[in-house]
Amino acid sequence: MSDLEQRIAENLSSVRDRITRAAEKAGRSPGEIQLIAVTKYVGLRETATLLAAGCQTLGESRPQQLWEKAAEPALAEARWHLIGHLQRNKVRRTLPLVDMIHSIDSLRLLKTINEISGELGKRKRVLLEVNCSGEPEKHGLAPDDLLRLLPELPPLKHVEVCGLMTMAAREGGESVATKNFTLLRQLRDQAEQECPPGVTLTELSMGMSHDFEVAIRAGATLLRIGSLLLEGVRAS
Repeated sequence: MSDLEQRIAENLSSVRDRITRAAEKAGRSPGEIQLIAVTKYVGLRETATLLAAGCQTLGESRPQQLWEKAAEPALAEARWHLIGHLQRNKVRRTLPLVDMIHSIDSLRLLKTINEISGELGKRKRVLLEVNCSGEPEKHGLAPDDLLRLLPELPPLKHVEVCGLMTMAAREGGESVATKNFTLLRQLRDQAEQECPPGVTLTELSMGMSHDFEVAIRAGATLLRIGSLLLEGVRAS
């Protein structure tokens, strides 16, 4: 085993142990929480090593980087999630490559995905991104807009809205992150009471390397973790 393989394997084991402990402390099953290995700014060698170590689901923030990595034979077995902002002019090239898009922040984007998914004969899984921190530089629906969007979903037959996504505020530490993540869970619980048929908001994508244990306590089912998995690794 190379130094890179050993370091990533150790990092992955540590992260998984922390997920298990946090889940059990919160009275949850670790099996209901999925780790998404974020490969933003990570080279092919490191990404392939993550995949070989057992991180089958990989997340990219930028469509262009996702396109490049998805074309690599060494990453052919990866399941890709787009976790960053998606412009409508990049939808057609992105859709065939991803299992899930986390960052739906407008009805216009949702309609574009629905239209192109229909042309491709697919039904794409997506999450609605909510700006729970209220920070103006972040993408996402305002919390009040989420509930107003729900009645617009039934005609969109080629998308499967299966949950929500958010990011905690940059400042404020654990207490603010708890507030932001709890708000997303509360919005989900409220939205579930008003969801039209065929819409299930079971997934909550929240929590990154610095706050994933807080997110687990708040109900996260999808964790987007990058830097902890690559700690001590020099990117190529």
